[in-house]
Amino acid sequence: MINLYGATYDRMQLLRHVGDVSQIAHAKMYQLTDGNEKGVDAIDFRTGSGLNFTVLPSRGLDVSYAEYQGIPLCWRSSTGDVSPAHYEPDGLGWLRGFYGGLLTTCGMRQVGVPGEDDDEALGLHGRASYIPAKNVWVDSRWEGQRYMLWAQGKVRETAALGENLIRTRRIWTELGSRTLHIEDIVENLGYQDSPHMYLFHINVGFPILTQDSELLAPSSQVTPRDEEAAANLNNYNLCEPPTVDFQEQAFYHEMEPDIDNHIHVALVNRNFNNGQGIGVSVRYHKTQFPHFVQWKMCGEGSYVFGLEPSNCGVEGRAKERERGTLQYIEPGGRRHYEVEIGVLASNEEIDALQEKISKT
Repeated sequence: MINLYGATYDRMQLLRHVGDVSQIAHAKMYQLTDGNEKGVDAIDFRTGSGLNFTVLPSRGLDVSYAEYQGIPLCWRSSTGDVSPAHYEPDGLGWLRGFYGGLLTTCGMRQVGVPGEDDDEALGLHGRASYIPAKNVWVDSRWEGQRYMLWAQGKVRETAALGENLIRTRRIWTELGSRTLHIEDIVENLGYQDSPHMYLFHINVGFPILTQDSELLAPSSQVTPRDEEAAANLNNYNLCEPPTVDFQEQAFYHEMEPDIDNHIHVALVNRNFNNGQGIGVSVRYHKTQFPHFVQWKMCGEGSYVFGLEPSNCGVEGRAKERERGTLQYIEPGGRRHYEVEIGVLASNEEIDALQEKISKT
């Protein structure tokens, strides 16, 4: 059965009310045509529940925007959805096209600060979010009483005489849902072991993020990345109002999984809309993402809270190698990642998740 607009319908009941199901839910592909966004392919998803989001095949099938019933779920930077043709791979050039969005993927061979490793110059956060996807498939169909919507495609990070990694991504949701699902498979098509660093940069913004917001997480240990974060460790899970000259902070979390080895985290705002409450939740598998990075940036205009499941830290590949924690994918090997991002639409739902987290 399908729950919509306070009522319940089966497939035939619903279809009798519309000329086409796209009246309620769809996945529609189009292209941006202006400025530094010109030529960027985009896909708008609408689920009928009020969850709408945009996926960019030209930017690695990342999620550039999301909203629920008109409420923005993510932070958007000033750059816009920059075409990959304008990618600046050196140093901090990655930031010139970092639109924020609900999901920006970092990797597949480098995450974190720029540097040099194994005689290779590495820019901030790697290339994954700037590689256009191929074999893109956008579609929808009924599966019994469920109407499924999806986009999938392949992103290949490769060089002649060098690495050869391919990632197949599928993003899907369904009619009436308040959750989107991301499923990635990263494969090494080369003949040598390849370094593999991978992080989901999930960026929550206003109005979910305010001075009333709180991070909910099953953290058994929280470690500041640097002195700036260490000085604010006592308030790691809270956010200030937009602050002049705020310096970004990052914290590493050791998480306790549930009985199925899943981690549930959320950024919530119980005071939203006169006490209605709202939040963004993230669910992932600890075996796939053994690490979690929290990014706290409460600056003016740069007002964002990052929820970041990962297989590494954010201090660059050389540091990961130095620590002996750098992961590799062997020739012919593959790594599988699944993440769910959902909406908590009330304080009752926030309380239910908090209770679930407290039991892990």
